[in-house]
Amino acid sequence: MIPFNNFKSHYIDLKPNIDNAIARVMDSGWYVLGKEVEAFENEFAQYLNAKYCIGVASGTEAITLALMANDIGQGDEVITTNVTAFPTITGIVQAGAKPVVVDVFKEDGLIDFTKIASKINENTKAMVPVHLYGQSCDMDQILKIARQHNLYVIEDCAQATGATYKNKKCGTIGDCGTFSFYPTKNLGAYGDGGAITTNSEAIYNKLLALRNYGQTERYHHDFNGINSRLDELQAAILRAKLPFLDHWNKKREQIAFYYKSHLKRVEFIRENKYGKSVYHLFVIKVENRVHFLEYLKDNGVSALIHYPIPIHKQNAFLYQKDEMLKESEGFTGHILSLPIYPELSEKDLQKIVTVINNYES
Repeated sequence: MIPFNNFKSHYIDLKPNIDNAIARVMDSGWYVLGKEVEAFENEFAQYLNAKYCIGVASGTEAITLALMANDIGQGDEVITTNVTAFPTITGIVQAGAKPVVVDVFKEDGLIDFTKIASKINENTKAMVPVHLYGQSCDMDQILKIARQHNLYVIEDCAQATGATYKNKKCGTIGDCGTFSFYPTKNLGAYGDGGAITTNSEAIYNKLLALRNYGQTERYHHDFNGINSRLDELQAAILRAKLPFLDHWNKKREQIAFYYKSHLKRVEFIRENKYGKSVYHLFVIKVENRVHFLEYLKDNGVSALIHYPIPIHKQNAFLYQKDEMLKESEGFTGHILSLPIYPELSEKDLQKIVTVINNYES
């Protein structure tokens, strides 16, 4: 069976680097908000060409804190996409705001910016565009709407670490960028972790406090913050991995090209020319998906669905259940994610392609 992810092989390839990083932390005797976190924040900001980076406990809390830092909370509404991982919604709700979803483009699953204006009212304070599957949203259109309505833009870059929009790295275009370092991500830790980027010194200083109980100096709390700190161990691991990120993203790009060059009988999602994807996921569209998944499994290929249920159909989403968001429903009904990670061998790829091309519905 070809696994959907292979974390063990990923670790083995970098074992000396990872082991040295962990040993460095253990030898230091300092485990929270120390030199490793500070160094990673500087290195990640430099990689993205952002002025500031703040390490936090998860990508979900990165969204929460970014909203809090911009004074968005109770009574406010935040517009986001109807096709995303539910943690995007959780991050908004944890800030005290109300998430409002809009439909997507059926060709790529990205937020349909033409539908945003109809959802804006006097309570709308921000938008959270999601750079889905590793591909950027159309940020010029989103920023144009934001300027017209005086809205903050918080980029959800959980799946797009290293992706670009018109030669700018995702996470440096809006007011804040939020990142997840969950193990499945292009830059993954060995547990939860996240980060926020910003070019605003005021927001940066506020975030430093908000992630640490609102503390501005020892025992002085100027804000009602939370406990959301990137661990020293995870920061050290991420530092060991960061120099390899572009190489890994290039490998993902090569795998995606192989799929696009060799696969038949499947539909690919649209890739937009305004930016460069990092192929966090390789998503295809198929008919009779249940049967197709069983066929792949029976023939030794793991595949997953990201995401089978649009947000407005989730039981935990309380707001727009009666709306017709037909593009989201059609899109999520046909998508399927194939394995795409740097350690996939050519033999694995050949098998995946052969299995799919031999499929008969």
